[in-house]
Amino acid sequence: MFDPMDGPRVFGLPPGADFPAEVANGILERVAGLPPETLGRVEIFVNSARMQRRMTALFRNGPARLLPRVRLLTALGTETPVPDLPPAISPLARRLELTRLVAQLLEQERDLAPRTAAFDLADSLAALMDEMQGEGVSPDVLDTLDVTDESGHWARSLGFIRIVQQYFGDESVPDPEARQRRAVEHLVQRWSAAPPQHPVIVAGSTGSRGATGLFMRAVATLPQGALVLPGFDFDLPRSIWNRLDDPLTSEDHPQYRFAKLLADLGADPDDVIDWGPPAPVPERNRLVSLSLRPAPVTDQWMSEGRELHDLREPTEGMTLIEAASPRQEALSIALILRQAAEEGRTAALITPDRMLTRRVTAALDRWRLEPDDSAGRPLALSAPGRLLRHVAELFGERLTSEALLTLLKHPLVHSGAERGPHLRWTRELELRLRRRGPAFPDRDSLIAFATQREDAECLAWASWLADIVDMLATAETTPLSGHLDRHIATTERLAAGPSGTGSGTLWDEAAGRKAAEQLGDLRDQAEHGGVMGLKDYRAVFDGILARAEVRDPFSPHPGIMIWGTLEARVQGADLVILGGLNDGTWPDLPPPDPWLNRRMRKEAGLLLPERQIGLAAHDFQQAVAAPEVVLTRAARDAEAETVVSRWLNRLSNLLAGLPQQHGPEALSAMRARGARWLRLAETDEANYAPVAPAPRPAPRPPVTVRPRQLSVTRIETLIRDPYDIYAREILNLRALRPLRQEPDAPLRGTVVHTIFERFVRERPDPADPAARDTLLRITDEVLAAEVPWPTARALWRARLARVADPFLREEVVRQSEGDPLLVEERGVWEVPGTELTLTGQADRIDRLTDARLAIYDYKTGAVPSKKQIAHFDKQLMLEALMAEAGAFPGIDPAEVARVAHIGLGSSPKQQTIDLRDPENDDIETDPAKVLAEFQALINAFARHDQGYAARRAVESRAWGGDYDHLARFGEWTDSDDVTSEIVG
Repeated sequence: MFDPMDGPRVFGLPPGADFPAEVANGILERVAGLPPETLGRVEIFVNSARMQRRMTALFRNGPARLLPRVRLLTALGTETPVPDLPPAISPLARRLELTRLVAQLLEQERDLAPRTAAFDLADSLAALMDEMQGEGVSPDVLDTLDVTDESGHWARSLGFIRIVQQYFGDESVPDPEARQRRAVEHLVQRWSAAPPQHPVIVAGSTGSRGATGLFMRAVATLPQGALVLPGFDFDLPRSIWNRLDDPLTSEDHPQYRFAKLLADLGADPDDVIDWGPPAPVPERNRLVSLSLRPAPVTDQWMSEGRELHDLREPTEGMTLIEAASPRQEALSIALILRQAAEEGRTAALITPDRMLTRRVTAALDRWRLEPDDSAGRPLALSAPGRLLRHVAELFGERLTSEALLTLLKHPLVHSGAERGPHLRWTRELELRLRRRGPAFPDRDSLIAFATQREDAECLAWASWLADIVDMLATAETTPLSGHLDRHIATTERLAAGPSGTGSGTLWDEAAGRKAAEQLGDLRDQAEHGGVMGLKDYRAVFDGILARAEVRDPFSPHPGIMIWGTLEARVQGADLVILGGLNDGTWPDLPPPDPWLNRRMRKEAGLLLPERQIGLAAHDFQQAVAAPEVVLTRAARDAEAETVVSRWLNRLSNLLAGLPQQHGPEALSAMRARGARWLRLAETDEANYAPVAPAPRPAPRPPVTVRPRQLSVTRIETLIRDPYDIYAREILNLRALRPLRQEPDAPLRGTVVHTIFERFVRERPDPADPAARDTLLRITDEVLAAEVPWPTARALWRARLARVADPFLREEVVRQSEGDPLLVEERGVWEVPGTELTLTGQADRIDRLTDARLAIYDYKTGAVPSKKQIAHFDKQLMLEALMAEAGAFPGIDPAEVARVAHIGLGSSPKQQTIDLRDPENDDIETDPAKVLAEFQALINAFARHDQGYAARRAVESRAWGGDYDHLARFGEWTDSDDVTSEIVG
């Protein structure tokens, strides 16, 4: 098949070529005219399963023929028999073993890292070990590294690395990467004695990993061996190839890996033979090659740039989209893909940015187009993955209402039986928990909820749920297999429902089957995990689940593809879109290495972080050479301005600096073509009818439906935000309490009122030193009953302990002036001159020694200022009117001498207002005038022309009402005029 050669046989295909198709065509051309069994004896090694499938399909197309053997490079370790070498250990088993060892080290040296990082550290350590084994680097080499000039961190990292030394011995079970290298070494040794005579071809690999490079060097020197390099830059001059010898300065260049491979083979770039047809656009390849020159020699742009021809022709098939936002970028890409689908062309979006692919997929859904996404979606974000993660997070934790309802509303829960009753009871339970709690549901509260309904099916449902709550409450340190079995059993019980059997639909569909496969692997290797606590188990489980992806089983559009950079190497499309061309995305920044810095890696013979940038640059160089290509980026992301990708920036600068070759005109034309798509995107957005912002409302319902009863605390709301009264009292809407119940200010106010109500009812002598102990005893009892949060109980008790002494000192004065008559009692008063009934619950009313009354109100927050009392906070003034009218039970009408706010917050104080003091200039205290003002307010809202304006006089812009969303606040501001409208 190949002519004899003295040196290594290396072929190359230029960037832009459909690599698998051209390799297959080249092989068929070379065996044409040879015996038919020649093709069947050809052995081809490729570097990905996707390329293996496509190349096999290419050979199957056409007439009947014997097929070559297309094998995976990564399968050499499993398919090559090596004497006395056992099969490789599972990667998961090795990571579990390392997790146990790392956890033991962290237990001994707690300052190294948090215990929860054990699995992540073990995973990173396993990746380093794989790299060391693949590159043939012994741990002994690391012991010789000089860290005297480095920080103490690197010395500690070497202590971690010593954990893996035991896995490098010949007597240990090899890792997959170790077995791969030893299999390659064995194969190379065997070939040196008896080289195969049939054609052996390595196609598509850059040889960037040690074992792969060793195998490729062996194949290149076989009698019928050959390498076919993808995206080889035939336009790169020899002077540049000679510079690509130092990884510290050159590894981020797209052709560095080929330079190193050729140097290891003892070959020159000139020895690389062109495999097949030329590049689709050769002049563009020259342009891109020049733009990607190493930074120290970019002065060659001026000299070699003059040798380029008219640049308008090679860039004619290029479009540059510079969008203002990620949304605009995604919509422009979606429009391009849609047009390609309408024209019957294949189009592919290539990007490492998964957020961009999600936006494009969502935009394509406008036209019911579903792309063929090669990456799928993370298993952890699928329905089974989310449910499994929810359950894992709840083991051993105190179950909150929010977490419980998150479980119950999951679509896979109760999927083994009829879900209608389940959803109804879940809704009723949610309303119960929002209104009355408890904050932490348990068996007793769930059974009590069902018992009140007197429904046998609901009781069975609650019992099923209570059993699951008990299962979640278990917190044990057990072997990994014990955690896993309990986790799966609990999740299956949730999915089955109270009367269902099996596991419902938990393991159905592609995501369920993938989850079952991952958990099956974890169960098979669980013995290597040892004994662990719940936090360690969660870290291991989340790490395992995050590794897997699941593809949607639905049929995508055959002509619209989304590829990662790896998939793009083996595919071909009529139109290629390179999306997300910003630094930090493409190329992605190298991840931080917790073990070795760049200098230490180079001295040890390991790969540098820039390797990933160089591979990404090679992917870019191949993709941008497609016949028709669109380059896109967004100038901003959600947080700040973005930085243009270094490769796109180089290409743009090169074009802009070559006016003699019409570079600026070519760049302008690329941008003009991109601007057209941006205008189409804007037009498409504008086609959706804009929604006019809502005006500031002031509804005017019929007088007959306006409220006839209000509480004294709602009068301030009527003054500040009448719309709140309209929504609650007329529309009968009630704001739901937050699902996540927390120790907030309203609860604290309720608790404090209860404490002082009980204290005053018990009537201890405030001057007695034991009164403080009585107050704190009551505090402890109320907090234990009403506040289930230990931290909040401690903080609130400390606050009340601070205000206890000031309160008792003032209480001595209060009780010397009068006796408490009424505590937390409700009064009802029909306001004269109006049709309103006023209700109110007084915190405390005392009978003074002169037979007059004093009204007190406890304030856990700030005491209202006199201006607030004069204009808004009318509570105590109205309670005084009610008391003088005899509205409170058990108290005859009597004159109110004073009202007072008793502050129990961070600055305890009492603010007293003497209602008969003629010096009260700031506040109107005359009962007759207070009543007249109140009657005027109530009668104003009894008129049909008076609307309930939204946020009429709020205290601050940050003031929030329960019904602001209903009033569409945000579409209007507090400074807008109200729009009165008749409703009802």
